[in-house]
Amino acid sequence: MNFRLWNLSARDNVNLYVFVGVLLVVGAIFGALLVNALTLEQQQELADEIGVYMTTVKESQSVAPMTTLWESFWFYGKWLMLIWFLGLSVIGLPLVLVLDFLKGVLIGFAVALLAQQLAWKGVFFFLVATAPQNAIVIPALMIASISAARFAYFVVRERLFRRKGQLLPPFLAHTAVTGLMLIMIGVASSYEAFLSPLILERVTPTIVTDDISIHSSN
Repeated sequence: MNFRLWNLSARDNVNLYVFVGVLLVVGAIFGALLVNALTLEQQQELADEIGVYMTTVKESQSVAPMTTLWESFWFYGKWLMLIWFLGLSVIGLPLVLVLDFLKGVLIGFAVALLAQQLAWKGVFFFLVATAPQNAIVIPALMIASISAARFAYFVVRERLFRRKGQLLPPFLAHTAVTGLMLIMIGVASSYEAFLSPLILERVTPTIVTDDISIHSSN
């Protein structure tokens, strides 16, 4: 097994990183367009939920940090482990790309919805609330996805067509990469649980208004 196969640096895997990055961007654009497809009633319900959340943060009635830490780590951890498993299955690799696209959709939808309801303040709120942890989570998911693609490539090329090569080394390498990405997810979850609420408590009062109105676009 040539372990240079698991050289996951952006410099040596430009095409893969660009491809996954494009998937995320296209997903974000699609997510932003979904906001305009919502009915007025759906937009109003989401606006009410945003108002309740911001009011809760403003009044410092936040969830216990350890609860937030576990929920965040469990959410992203399941996402990461699914990518790991789909890479092992080889035939599940297209679903890895679907997950990357879906992550972009979620980000685009959140940004567009907040911008629709709160204009520039909504974008600022998103940057403060989620941008720092996403700056860790997104690269972790990208690296895990590329590792999954590398493993699937090895299995198809070396085991299926050439009938040679040991499966254990690439399996261990792929699993080790996933383990390292779990550590990164843990760091992001810790930020979300302990630091993000403190920042939001200071920022949210300047954003919260008495009424979050719906600005439907034609």
